[in-house]
Amino acid sequence: MRTETAHALLAAQFPQWRDLPLARVGVHGTVNAVFRLGDGLTARFPLQDQDVEAEAAAARELFGATRFRTPEPVALGVPGPGFPRPWSVQTWLPGTVTSENSHQQNQAFGYDMAEFIHGVRTLDPAGRTFRGQGRGGDLPAHDAYLESCFRAGEGLLDVPALRRLWAELRELPRESPEVMCHGDLIPGNLLSDGDHLAGVLDVGGLGPADPALDLICAWHLFDRATREAFRSAVTCTDLDWERGRAWAFQQAMGLVWYYDRTNPPMARLGRSTLRRITGG
Repeated sequence: MRTETAHALLAAQFPQWRDLPLARVGVHGTVNAVFRLGDGLTARFPLQDQDVEAEAAAARELFGATRFRTPEPVALGVPGPGFPRPWSVQTWLPGTVTSENSHQQNQAFGYDMAEFIHGVRTLDPAGRTFRGQGRGGDLPAHDAYLESCFRAGEGLLDVPALRRLWAELRELPRESPEVMCHGDLIPGNLLSDGDHLAGVLDVGGLGPADPALDLICAWHLFDRATREAFRSAVTCTDLDWERGRAWAFQQAMGLVWYYDRTNPPMARLGRSTLRRITGG
């Protein structure tokens, strides 16, 4: 999305911000085109159809629920010239975006992630249950998607070995009840301040799910020793831990082939996660 288009939409719909500097950030994002607006705001323009009102509701629910910063919704925009979807304005969060290697040996960061997950789990589902789409429900429901990933991954990955691993992971039963989860704790959604977690982005997926879902960060972020420190702090069952590994596998398989040519950092994350899942 062009900066000029974003500026025109902001000027037309929110003239109070028309003179603030506007700059694209996070150019490797896959869900939103994000622009920093002045010192304290971000404008987010979905790259695919999204329910921005539901995202804002999730942001309001999570805001202030933990000691870690999360975005606060500020305004909702509507489609306009050059952009066909609703969009949003949120608060800007300071911090450095993490990567698959930036905190892999940092146990303090692992403890912060465990604390954040515990904080999210204290939220009241208020009668809600898993929405039935995406990660966080039943593992076998993703068989068809994984099959498409295996076919697309030929020549990029050791597909026969990964097929065998999925055949084992998909059989893992779930015994723990649903809890509130962030739903997408990948490095690109986590901000750091030195050794510590500073903030968490992309909170629109907040909702009830398999408690193993938020454990995916262990394989996206940490080496073996730091994973064990995180595991001790997050206090999960052995079965939930293995299901977290399965959800991380499901996500990583799609990252490698889908972004192989278009978004190298995301493809690199997928490869790194698969290496950790298979023994690294």
